[in-house]
Amino acid sequence: MNPLTLELALLGGAVLATVVAWNVWTTRRGTPRQARPGEDIEPMGEEAPVTDRVDPDLAAEVAPSLADEDEAPLGPLPAPERKPGLDALIDVIAPIELDGPSVAGEAALAALPPTRRVGSKPFAVEGRNEVSGDWEPPRAGQRYTAFQAGVQLANRNGALNEIEFSEFVVKAQAFADSVDGDIDFPEMRDEVARARELDQFAGGHDAQLSLTLRARGTAWSPGFVHQHAARLGFVPGVIPGRMVLPILTPSTQPVLSLTFDTHAALAEDPAQAALHSLTLSVDVPQVPRSEQPFARMREAADFLAQAMDGVISDDHGQAIRPDTLDTIAADLEALYDTLDARDLSAGSPQARRLFS
Repeated sequence: MNPLTLELALLGGAVLATVVAWNVWTTRRGTPRQARPGEDIEPMGEEAPVTDRVDPDLAAEVAPSLADEDEAPLGPLPAPERKPGLDALIDVIAPIELDGPSVAGEAALAALPPTRRVGSKPFAVEGRNEVSGDWEPPRAGQRYTAFQAGVQLANRNGALNEIEFSEFVVKAQAFADSVDGDIDFPEMRDEVARARELDQFAGGHDAQLSLTLRARGTAWSPGFVHQHAARLGFVPGVIPGRMVLPILTPSTQPVLSLTFDTHAALAEDPAQAALHSLTLSVDVPQVPRSEQPFARMREAADFLAQAMDGVISDDHGQAIRPDTLDTIAADLEALYDTLDARDLSAGSPQARRLFS
C-alpha cells in the first residue's frame, strides 16, 4: 500500500469515527433523561444524600421546610376533613321551625332533594341534633328539633343570581313541607346584593400562582421528574401528570401542585416520553398562610432547577428574576392581611368554599 492510499484510508477512518461519535451524541441528547435505578426517592430529611449536581447549601435549606415531617415518628392517619357547615358569612340561610317536637334523621334524609346544587352553587340542609344541640347534616339514627336550609352566595362561578335564589326557595320549601316545618326566607333583593358584593371582593382578592420550569437542553422523562420531585415530598396525584405536596393537617387540598404533559404520563413507553417543561402552582386562598406555600414553591423550583438542569420562567417562557418573586411575596402578605380582616383567612373553611 503506497503512502497516499494509507493516508486516505486513515482519513476515511477518522471521518467515519467522527460520524459515529456524532450520531451517538445526538441520540443520547435526544433521549429524555431517565430516573437513576436504585436511587433513594424518599422525601429528603436534613441528612438525606444530595446528588453532585445540587448545591448542598440549597438542599439543606429546602429539606427542613419541605420534608421535616420525616424527622418525626409516624402517628395515626389524620381523620378525614369534616365538611364545613353553613355560615352566614358566605351563605343564604333560611331557618325551619318544626310543627312537632322533633323529626327522625331517616325522614329528613328522605326529604332531601336529589341534587345538592342550586345552579352553580352548593345547597345544603342542616338539623339541630336533639341530644348534642349541634347543627349537622341529617344522619340516620338521630333526631332533630329544627332545620336550616342554605345556599352559597358566591364561588368562582360567580354570584348567586335571582334565578338561582328562586330555585333555592323551591328546593328549601319542598324540604320544609316534607318535615312539617315552617321556613322563613330572607329578602331576595338583599341576598342577591350581598352575593354580588362578596363576589366582587373574591374576584379582586383571588390568587392562583405558578412557576414554569423548562429544560435547558436534554428533555426529561416522567420517571426522571417523579424521582426528583419525590425527594421533596411530592406524591402522585389522581390525575396522570400531576403530583402534589400534601398538607400535614387533615385536608384534601395540597400545599403545591406539580403538573406536566398528561400524554407523556400515559405514553406506552414513558421512558421515551420527552418533557420539556413542568409547572409548579399554588392556589393561595385554599392553603393556610402558616404553610408558606409561595416560599415553598420558590424553594422547590430552585431545587429542581439545579437538580434537573432547568430554568425558572413564567408562562411565556421569560426567565423570572428573584427580585420579581420578592415583590410577589410582599404583595401576597398584603393579600393575606386583607383576607384575615374579612374573616376569610386563606385555608379556612369559608375561604375554601368561596374560592372554589
